[in-house]
Amino acid sequence: MVGSTPRLGRVCTVVIDVAEPGGSRLLAIRDEDPERAWDPLGAWWPERYPGVIGIRDRRAGGAWLAADRSAGRLAVLLNRADTLDLPEDQVLSRGSLALESVAGRSPTAPLRMHGFNLLEVGPDAARVLSWDGERLSETPVPTGVHMIAHDGLDDPATARIARWLPEFRAHAAESDDWEAEWVEVLAASAALDPTDDAAIIRDNRPHGYPTQSLLYCLAAIGHTGLDVREADLAAPGHWSRPGD
Repeated sequence: MVGSTPRLGRVCTVVIDVAEPGGSRLLAIRDEDPERAWDPLGAWWPERYPGVIGIRDRRAGGAWLAADRSAGRLAVLLNRADTLDLPEDQVLSRGSLALESVAGRSPTAPLRMHGFNLLEVGPDAARVLSWDGERLSETPVPTGVHMIAHDGLDDPATARIARWLPEFRAHAAESDDWEAEWVEVLAASAALDPTDDAAIIRDNRPHGYPTQSLLYCLAAIGHTGLDVREADLAAPGHWSRPGD
């Protein structure tokens, strides 16, 4: 519908720790319709994006998360509401955004796409590019631990951020085992019902959306390299550890 704000399934969550003088670590949780086919972390675009790995959406061919180890770049795409004034048959997929980003080509306005937050992470800095259908804005991610979902960085009105950001911050300081500690926070968050607004592991079906949490990725980005790993949930919308 032209000029309308699309319904949004409160999808995806990212936690990022930006260190000083350089390097970042990241936890990204993907929410999507389980019926929408996808491929795990891999090099699915060898001709167009050589050296790039990502989690591929089979339907559109794009990526939710993409990384280029040699360039030290990683990008994650999160949906957000918008007021895009275009018929749906003229709207372009957002699936190319993360791939283009790690290839060194960030989006520029105007865009024939629905709203998004695009988190771009490099060895020296991180930023969020946000598109609301009319304006593309940039938010540098400061040093420290931050969260982003379907609205602004560290948005206090986003229930899961208000509830869990202090917990992630408390388990980040100079920890050599940050991955295990953040996964423990994620596991603790799953004590909430997946339909709770403060839940990170989500089941949005009762809210009228088909999206559920499907997987999470852990990544470290710095001058010495880039490492990213995927862990799938055994059942959509329900917490499980790898191998469970």
